Amino acid sequence: VGSVASLFISRWDRAIVDEVPEALHNRLGITIGLKAYKAYADLINSPRWQRALNFGARPQRLLWASTGSKDPNASDVLYITSLASPFTVNTMPEQTLNAFADHGEVGDALPVDGGDSESLLNEFTQAGVDNQALAARLQKEGAESFVKSWNELMEVITTKSESLVQAD
Repeated sequence: VGSVASLFISRWDRAIVDEVPEALHNRLGITIGLKAYKAYADLINSPRWQRALNFGARPQRLLWASTGSKDPNASDVLYITSLASPFTVNTMPEQTLNAFADHGEVGDALPVDGGDSESLLNEFTQAGVDNQALAARLQKEGAESFVKSWNELMEVITTKSESLVQAD
């Protein structure tokens, strides 16, 4: 069974844009991606997981979501070029896909050792960002958003089903 673990990248940056110096804008989401990719690589490369692979297990993939740039001062393909790496999936808005097709280039793959993610996270901490609290907040907001969307979808299906029954 194939599956993904989703990280909503630009939400991290949007959540703190007014709280950090401009030099840190549009960097937290990618930093979180770096840290997640390191944890992913550590797991996939572990002896335990390698044994599971030998028995046919399929690794879950990281899915980068919310990868359209929301900052008009940033590249419209910022998150795509920064996060393209083996064993990842990227969902992107059509506008971002078209921009990448027009002028995007795949950058270097994310380093499996996490690169400079720890020092970057320290910069955010020094700027007053509580990454754990922010993670909890974003997870809560994301779950609420998905529940709302699900309920709206169910309402549309119910309404459409009722109208079809009445049409008979």
